Amino acid sequence: MSGGAATMAGALGAAAAELRAAGIGAPRREARLLMQHALGLRPEALLAGEDRPLGGAEACRLSALVRRRAGREPLAYLTGVREFWSLAFAVDRSALVPRPESETVVEAVLAEAPHLPPRPRLLDLGTGSGCLLVVLLSELPGASGVGIDISAASVSLARANAARHGLAARATFVVADWGAPLAACFDIVVSNPPYVPAPALASLAPEVVRHEPRTALAGGSDGYACYRRLAPQVARLLAPAGLAAIELGAGMADEVASLFAAAGLVEIARRRDLAGIDRCALFARRADPRIPT
Repeated sequence: MSGGAATMAGALGAAAAELRAAGIGAPRREARLLMQHALGLRPEALLAGEDRPLGGAEACRLSALVRRRAGREPLAYLTGVREFWSLAFAVDRSALVPRPESETVVEAVLAEAPHLPPRPRLLDLGTGSGCLLVVLLSELPGASGVGIDISAASVSLARANAARHGLAARATFVVADWGAPLAACFDIVVSNPPYVPAPALASLAPEVVRHEPRTALAGGSDGYACYRRLAPQVARLLAPAGLAAIELGAGMADEVASLFAAAGLVEIARRRDLAGIDRCALFARRADPRIPT
């Protein structure tokens, strides 16, 4: 982006043009978000100040951000925040950027919440940014929960997100390899495990493959490695009348159901995301008549 734009409107146009040339979708929108971040402005202030001269330091900050975005660094990593379920989550390179399709897991749990205890204990295996656990705690006022991640940096991020939304007193975060150190049972278990098959990693969007943590993406040679490890641990940690909600990779629902069935869990429902993909499978220890199939 040229550093010679004199006004915010001119700088915005130049930023959008640079992003468009780099193949970024919705370049004007992204340029606007980068400018808001670079200048520390609210959206309404940006709209009202289009004719304001852009200072040299401001222009440099914006130019640096636009250059990084044109290099396909994720927008959320540049601004440090991503919205999920209408809540703002801090994000960084230690965890995946929360994705809209993962909201399917939240929807599935909340739909079944009336059939579960009024003060449920939640477990989030592979918590990452903490988005699933934090959203569920915000929606279930009587709930408490534990988030597990093998990455200490992710656990720190998740803990900060719980505090950001006033939920630190109801959330505990632990660095661990899945649920290995846990012995208690949980009424709700959720997980968004890595499920991208190794051969498919190179074909992911540049934002993902170049910048997001590979350990949170890679699901082994066939994509099911983490599900194989997860199924027996979920079966061990799920309360007798509990519910597990597991995110699915596209086309993986049947095989995941078989893996969980082998561990002693019954699939009671599937939910599709907005693209029509089976994105979440619900499991119980047994077919519970209180939970509709």
